[in-house]
Amino acid sequence: MNTTPLHVLIVDDDPGIRQVIAFALEDAGMRTTEVDSGQRAVAELRRLDPDMVILDIGMPGIDGFETCRAIRQISGVPVLFLTARDEEINRVLGFELGADDYVTKPFSPRELVLRVRAILTRLRGGRQDEEILRHHALEMVPARHRCTLGGVAVDLTATEFQVLAAQLRAGARVLSRDRLIRLIYGDSAQHSGRTIDSHIRNVRHKAAAMGYPDVIATVHGVGVKLGTCRN
Repeated sequence: MNTTPLHVLIVDDDPGIRQVIAFALEDAGMRTTEVDSGQRAVAELRRLDPDMVILDIGMPGIDGFETCRAIRQISGVPVLFLTARDEEINRVLGFELGADDYVTKPFSPRELVLRVRAILTRLRGGRQDEEILRHHALEMVPARHRCTLGGVAVDLTATEFQVLAAQLRAGARVLSRDRLIRLIYGDSAQHSGRTIDSHIRNVRHKAAAMGYPDVIATVHGVGVKLGTCRN
């Protein structure tokens, strides 16, 4: 059995906040590495291959949004944003860049630990162990975070992967945005429909770039469903 603790990369220019986060995560049995800039975050991501990144948006120089863009060019690692700006436009922009969740400052360390665990559980746990999902050109192996279209790998973030897997499991059924939010974030989630739309848009864009423009289809006034997955 693998007993290696989960490794979280903490990126914030405030050493006090980094220390609070590191203490809370380490107290929960995780391992942490702290960096104070976006440049160092990308370098350490390449070197350490952590299980997750906690990323402050409001850093000087390269901010969290630019850092997330750089991370997404090399990795699908889960990213949780720390933000002092709780306006929906900033949250949606973060999800469009490939973030998996966000926590608003000031935050409860306990809530932060719960969010981290929830993201990693969605990615790693439950019914994923032996599951292989297929529909025409689309194949997903959740336990390996592997998704292919026509045999070619699709680079999805953790939440984008869960969105597409939920559609694949639903088959021909239409899923409302509220239902998708509950499936991915849990029954107590308070994310908006615009949040899930950002992830759906990202999945569609990546699939369309590979020649599959109809992976997720919209049923106007109802929700979304799995498309034909044919090019």
